[in-house]
Amino acid sequence: MRIRVLRWSLLCLIPFAGSCAVSTQQEVEMGSNFANQIAKELPLVQDPEITRYITILGDSLARMADQRNLDWHFAVVDSREVNAFAVPGGFIYVNRGLIERATTMAQVAGVIGHEIGHVTRRHSIKQMQKAQGANIGATLLCTLTAACNSGLSQTAISLGANAAFAKFSRTDEAEADDEGVRYVIRAGIDPNGIPEMFEILQKERKTAPTEIDRFFASHPMEESRITETRRMIAALPAAQLKGLTRDTPNFQAFKKRLLGLPAPKK
Repeated sequence: MRIRVLRWSLLCLIPFAGSCAVSTQQEVEMGSNFANQIAKELPLVQDPEITRYITILGDSLARMADQRNLDWHFAVVDSREVNAFAVPGGFIYVNRGLIERATTMAQVAGVIGHEIGHVTRRHSIKQMQKAQGANIGATLLCTLTAACNSGLSQTAISLGANAAFAKFSRTDEAEADDEGVRYVIRAGIDPNGIPEMFEILQKERKTAPTEIDRFFASHPMEESRITETRRMIAALPAAQLKGLTRDTPNFQAFKKRLLGLPAPKK
């Protein structure tokens, strides 16, 4: 297959080295550049009702998390592959394949809350700072979006660094899980959707591993994450969990509409 090489001109705009602090403004500018490139390279669902729902759900969680007044953006990637990722500055993406595997609103909310946690904890920024001097922006997008090898795009990214830079550590994932549990509860949503989504993916990993391998490549996960999130939830006061929303007719209508769209190409 003929491979085109994408030049990431936005890398020239990344104004920091490993020893320098990154301001919120710089983070947002960086994220905007990444988001513009993602919009060109990945197929995003353009249905206004789909976009409206995921934005409303995402905003309900981001309001519980954001202390920096970020302008959050949420989108659904039109891909059957299972994935979800965030880029700096408040840009969150959830693949159609992941949403279609969910059975309740709380499960998708948990995924979004987790990705918001990566942004609020600035995990990508920290990874970039560790990768001082490398082609860090391309590395980040290559790993998070799987644009290099997913077939969603015929674009190959020329990398100057190891893609491991962009893979979140188990510590990062645990921190994002912790944030996700807190955010969904604050938004009035049942946090049990988080371990439930993990269990759905773990079960599929055993029966059809190739369908979700890329998700696990960029989201280190073991049984311990299911156990730990359930432990966190069980340790909360019962009154704090009372009356939380697990599912809604609006979510089921959203999922039905998503399933009714033309099948994704990849």
